[in-house]
Amino acid sequence: MTKDRWTFKMTPYRLVLFAIVAVFLGVAAYRLLCGLGAATNLSDEWPWGLWIGFDVLTGVAIAGGGFSTAFIVHILHKHKYEPIARAALLTSLIGYLLVMGGLFFDIGRYYNFWRPFVYWGHHSVLFEVFWCVSLYTTVQVLEFGSIAFERIKVDKLKALFDKMLPALFIFGIMLPTLHQSSLGSLYIITIDRLYPTWWSMLIPVFFLTSAVFVGPAMVTFEGWMSSRAYKRDFAAELPVLSSLVKVSAYLLLFYFALKVVDLTYRQAWPYVFNGTLQGNLFIVEILVGILVPMVMYFIPSIRNSVGGIVTASFLVVAGVIFNRMNVVFTGMAPAAGGSYFPHWMEWSVTIGLVATGILVYCFVVENFAIFHEDQEKPASINKTHRYETAQVPT
Repeated sequence: MTKDRWTFKMTPYRLVLFAIVAVFLGVAAYRLLCGLGAATNLSDEWPWGLWIGFDVLTGVAIAGGGFSTAFIVHILHKHKYEPIARAALLTSLIGYLLVMGGLFFDIGRYYNFWRPFVYWGHHSVLFEVFWCVSLYTTVQVLEFGSIAFERIKVDKLKALFDKMLPALFIFGIMLPTLHQSSLGSLYIITIDRLYPTWWSMLIPVFFLTSAVFVGPAMVTFEGWMSSRAYKRDFAAELPVLSSLVKVSAYLLLFYFALKVVDLTYRQAWPYVFNGTLQGNLFIVEILVGILVPMVMYFIPSIRNSVGGIVTASFLVVAGVIFNRMNVVFTGMAPAAGGSYFPHWMEWSVTIGLVATGILVYCFVVENFAIFHEDQEKPASINKTHRYETAQVPT
């Protein structure tokens, strides 16, 4: 192979992922041709299902590692975190692209997706979310341009994108703070529908805070998975990640304290301990997704061990996913009436989007300088050999 040859090693795992993507594309085509009613179990009682709940609300949250890491590295100038900045950017970029895909499939008249760009609904929260998500995705693509032309070696374009980076970082930090909180604002009007443990006038703050503290956790968990896939030395990144997750620890503490104050002010504690499914799941969400990982992050011996930091980070990510699912489904069930369970085609689209994201991630890290050890090498050094030795391709 020539030293600059593009590579993508095909393995049995990746063949399975491609098969999943093929099914997803077929289902997606069917949904676009035949409509939401034919491909989903959505109804007037349940207009928001798996695609909005997981693909959009959850996807946007766990993709928050990009803007939180950019803020720490490029605004606060904490340069010790630079080795993980590119991996955080890539994970966030792929996440937001998948969010845009999931949102597109959930639009009833998808061929009108362009209308918010032209017809401005200034008073609509969804209008603000649409614009901020679209602009932030664009900003991340432009930020990646600096990495792309480092590999493709177009010096003038590389220099141009490098000059744009300071402004892009500023916009890339500002925009997510808007739409992360606005996604929570959508539920303020559900005061008579969303279960009181989750409904609050502070739900925009809770959504924004959780999107920030899940960032370092997602970066840590993604770093651990990539180290297993590509036989990287995760221990070399452990000191940096151990320091980074302390940000999550303090934000988890803030989140929990604000929850306590909010429930006390609204006199909503009886809804927590009334023995209902909603109350019990709220307790599990707070205990497993907030308190346990917070304590683990605050204990140095746990935070500085691979098993400890990975377990705590997994719990944080799982806790945020659980929270969004509770808000969208569990918390709305008592007032919604009827029932909803995702159609197999809905599952196919969601799983297919995730499989697509994994394949894109694998291709990018195998051909661009994303990991810190690759950034330390000249751009012309061939990375083919290291990736051909990878045992776990995803």
